This record gives sequence, C-alpha cells and structure tokens, in this order.
Amino acid sequence: MNMRVENSGGRVVKRRKLELAGDCRKRLRTSPEISGGCDFFDALPDDLVLSVLGKLSSTAACPADFINVLMTCKRLNGLGLHSLVLSKASHKMLAVKANNWFESAHRFLKLCADSGNVEACYTLGMIRFYCLQNRGSGASLMAKAAISSHASALYSLAVIQFNGSGGSKNDKDLRAGVALCARAAFLGHVDALRELGHCLQDGYGVKQNIAEGRRFLVQANARELAIVLAANPSAVVPRSWLTCNHQRQAGGAGGGVGGGGGGGCPLLSDFGCNVPAPEAHPANRFLSDWFTAQAEGVPGPGLRLCSHSGCGRPETRRHEFRRCSVCGAVNYCSRACQALDWKLRHKAECAPVERWADADDEGENDGNGDDAFDGNGNGNGDDEEAMEES
Repeated sequence: MNMRVENSGGRVVKRRKLELAGDCRKRLRTSPEISGGCDFFDALPDDLVLSVLGKLSSTAACPADFINVLMTCKRLNGLGLHSLVLSKASHKMLAVKANNWFESAHRFLKLCADSGNVEACYTLGMIRFYCLQNRGSGASLMAKAAISSHASALYSLAVIQFNGSGGSKNDKDLRAGVALCARAAFLGHVDALRELGHCLQDGYGVKQNIAEGRRFLVQANARELAIVLAANPSAVVPRSWLTCNHQRQAGGAGGGVGGGGGGGCPLLSDFGCNVPAPEAHPANRFLSDWFTAQAEGVPGPGLRLCSHSGCGRPETRRHEFRRCSVCGAVNYCSRACQALDWKLRHKAECAPVERWADADDEGENDGNGDDAFDGNGNGNGDDEEAMEES
C-alpha cells in the first residue's frame, strides 16, 4: 500500500506500508463483507468442482488418491460422491484389495455401478459371481458392462458360457461363448483374440478354420507386444523379445503360428513371444487374493483355481476346468489362460506321467466333464484328439 505525504518543502514522498499487506490478505479471507464470509474455494461453482473431481477419479492411480481428497472437507466429500464423478472412476481407482473387503467397500462399488460406471459393474460382477457366489446378480452386472462394450466383461461371460459356470455341464453354450469372444476380440481384448484363435484351430464351438485361427493368434501376440511398448515408451526393447528361437520344442512348433517343425520369430508363435507378463485386471487380482486367503488356498471341497496366476477364476463345480493331458498337474478355465501359462511358466515344468494319480481321478467319469489340453499349449490339431471327456 502506497501513501502520498507532503513534507514542509512541498515535495511529495511515496511511503510504502508493507506491514499492512499481511493484514489485508488475512481480512480478504475472513472478512464477512467479502464473498459473504466465504473463501475462494467456497466461491467456486459446483460444476467446476465436479469437473475437477471427475478428472481426478478417471486418472487416479489408486483408491487412496481419491479417498484422501474426499476426506479434506465436507463439501468435497459430498461432491465426490456425485454420480457424475463416480461414473468416470477408472479401474485403478476401483481396485479394492481382498483383505480390505468390507460392507463399506461393497456399498461404494454398488454406488459406482448404479452411477453407470462399467468398470464398477464388471469388478463387482466378478466379485459377486465367483467370491460371494451370488451368480445371478454377478452375471447381470457383467452383462450390464458387456452391453456398454466392456471387452473384459464380454470375455468373462464367454468363459462362463464355455464352462457352464454356475450350473451343470449341460449348461455349456459353446456357440454363445464364441460369439461373445468374437465381440471382445473386435474390441481388441488380447485374451479374447487368443481364445478365438484356438477355437477356430480346434473347431471348438465354431467351424474349424486353422488358417484363420493362426491369424488371430498372430494378432493377439502383436497386440500384447504393442500394449507393453505403449506402457514403457522410453524402454529399450530387449533383443530377446524379437530374436528367433531355434530351440523351440518340437511339440510346441506344431501349434505355433510359424508352422512346421523349424524355428521362427517368437512374435509369430503364440507360445514364444517373450514380452513380460501382462498386468492382471484388478478384478482378477481380487479373485486371486480372495481364494489364496481361503483355507489351503482352494475355493471349496474338490474345487480348483485356474493355474494361470493372472486369472484367479475358481471352479463352480467339480471337474469344471480342463487340465494338462501330459502332466495332469495344472488346470485352466480357458485356452487363453493355458496358452499364457504355458509360455510363462508351465513349459519348463511340464513332465509326462503314465497316469494322473490324484484323488480327482476317482470322479473322472462322473459326467461333469474334465476336458484335457495337450501339453504343447495348443491342442493336438483336431477336436477328437485334443479334447478328452472325463
């Protein structure tokens, strides 16, 4: 603040009053004459605050990023639970941990789902269907997300149709599973592309077309590589990702896209693309953690988990999943999970045995079905040989 002062000589002197600046700013915040006693934040319109909170919920890297803001003040807490904000929440913001699952977390996901958030519909649907065993409600929520073209929801419903999950073996609908897979593959879902490729190669639920199936497997590997590169734009691509692997096992070569018994570029093989394992969806991580915390890590008496670490899906009845026909030690909910686990882990561990010698063999012929994959990660080439009805 400047003041004009005249001295005895008639000269005008400007004298700066710095000590008043702090008092002025303090009065600006608290004076009842300015903005009706409100600070600048209270003067912001709700529409602008909702826009900021919506941007935060869509870009939050974890739930804490959003929850910490809601705890700041009463106004942010109220506006943060607005349907416009919750409908934009990202899958990372909705990533609830299994050990933190309480009724409040359930209500929050339900509130997001009711706001039209497709990620919340899918996540809550998976939790209800597999963990809480509320099959009808879980399937309905996943269907709601699938109608909005949520690729993961479409693929999960396809897996349910392929296995007849939640029902009996007679509830399998292979054609419906292929149709759902095709829709998810059209939207770019990697697992759906891979599943559809194997279905076409084996003639499983669709007319056999080996060439078209191999084309889908190439697309799955190419998209898988593109996702890794997009997530690490500054990373140098290791030569091991793209170099040829001439030491491929003869069993795996027949199922690879490269064809023949010789080697080929790993990118052209469904089982040799050496990119890092894709990040699991929060819903799948929740399933894995939920059932790992169960007694002995099993979902129920006589039930098994999918052996692919990034899946987490459990059986809903005995002998629902297929197992490796070579070692009989692993089982999978889908061909996509089997192919992924083969190239990530099981290829180095699979060892043939004369006969599966576990307790499940006593119920092999109970009619529930325990189809078997061959050990090379692809099936044997024709439907009658690749699939064994238990």
